Amino acid sequence: MSDTKKRLKVTQIRSPIARRHDQRETLIGLGLNKLHRSRELEDTPSIRGMINKVGHLVQVEEIG
Repeated sequence: MSDTKKRLKVTQIRSPIARRHDQRETLIGLGLNKLHRSRELEDTPSIRGMINKVGHLVQVEEIG
């Protein structure tokens, strides 16, 4: 089995203004706080759960 882990590129595409407080905190937990910022994150169940919570605010691309 290879040691390469799947990675996700998560980009914030919508503003958290007028959203629930926990959704704002989830964006910060993902390392996003301004529009069009991107982060490359490891594909884990906890990250997937966070992405599902704010899926309407972010765009996700799979890398490798």
